[in-house]
Amino acid sequence: MKTTPRIAVVGAGPAGLMCARVLQRHGIDVTVYDADASADARDAGGTLDLHADSGQIALQDAGLMDAFTALARPEGQAKLRLDQHGTVLASFVPGPDDDAAPEIDRGQLRAMLAAHVAPGTVRWGHKLLAAEPLGGGVHRLAFEGGGRAEADLVIGADGAWSRVRPLVSDAVPRYSGVSLLEVRFDDVERRHPGIAELVGDGHMFANNGDGQAITAQRNSDGHIRCYIGMRTAHDWYTAAGVDLDDPAAVRDFLLAEFSGWDARLLPFLTDADAGGDHDHGYVNRPLYALPAPLTWERTPGVTLVGDAAHLMSPFGGFGANLALLDAAELARAVAEEPTPAAAIARYEEAMFARSGPLAVGANQGLERFYTTGSHIPDHAAEHQRYKEAAAAYRRGRGAPVTAEA
Repeated sequence: MKTTPRIAVVGAGPAGLMCARVLQRHGIDVTVYDADASADARDAGGTLDLHADSGQIALQDAGLMDAFTALARPEGQAKLRLDQHGTVLASFVPGPDDDAAPEIDRGQLRAMLAAHVAPGTVRWGHKLLAAEPLGGGVHRLAFEGGGRAEADLVIGADGAWSRVRPLVSDAVPRYSGVSLLEVRFDDVERRHPGIAELVGDGHMFANNGDGQAITAQRNSDGHIRCYIGMRTAHDWYTAAGVDLDDPAAVRDFLLAEFSGWDARLLPFLTDADAGGDHDHGYVNRPLYALPAPLTWERTPGVTLVGDAAHLMSPFGGFGANLALLDAAELARAVAEEPTPAAAIARYEEAMFARSGPLAVGANQGLERFYTTGSHIPDHAAEHQRYKEAAAAYRRGRGAPVTAEA
């Protein structure tokens, strides 16, 4: 870049931190603003599979593949699929050299990225209230508590409920029709051996093909996260008269709703541990998605990455992977193009082409899973596609990330 713009990234999640890291590797100054008090101020969530053709490409651009490999769990790629009766429908065990989509905890990924940006890059405790255009692509950011900043390029990496998005689009996330109850199980080998056995090293998916599912994932440090899914109204707990702060009431509701499920699966509904965000054992997580495909008219001095740009269902695991690749591609464009406007144009053209079809597919996958539940991915073929697409991307520096054929 021939000019030296003032760059502000809003959001210090993986996308925002990745963008800052790659910019700094190119010698470009950047400031990141985040509402959290620190990188580990809250529970960052469960585990992520970082794909060879997207998340891992970004990590390589950031010079962080060795740091990632030291934390990643290739064995976590294992998958087990059951019906509600406990019948095994399919299973996948990764080979010893399979590094197509290793798992890493969200908190570990965020902490790793935060440790590899320059000291002082992130202004923690800065919750964005509004961004005001001043003309010529310049924006003024207003933060809770009275703080102000101006930037020539504002990058919205602030997630589903982005405060930056209204600068480019009036799109808002819509409820998908599916809500999850997140639960966790700690010290699983000793305290929850039945759950540990079913989940194994990776993921377990159990589905009745009629709007109910249990998805569990192995995380690091001997704990497992589980998402009890229901196709239901957004305010299901109000209609059912269930107090989400009363774990006994939630357990009774779930046992009634999941009546007829195999006894080996019922502990996922009833035996959750409390702690952190899970003080009451259950955390309600309705799933939202932005309209897909989502595009917008180019706006001087502002763009979006990750969920702020293309919030989608978690099916396919594309969200975090696209967020990381978005961030790295945008940072490269800023470094290589003569102006912020040229960088935005280059980045958004590639991002729209890539994210639109994947968002549509991910949202359709959620719909299928909670209606028929009949589609079972071929994970071996999926991993091969990731590797082939990664090679194609490196040859062309911009080939689309692949979805399931």
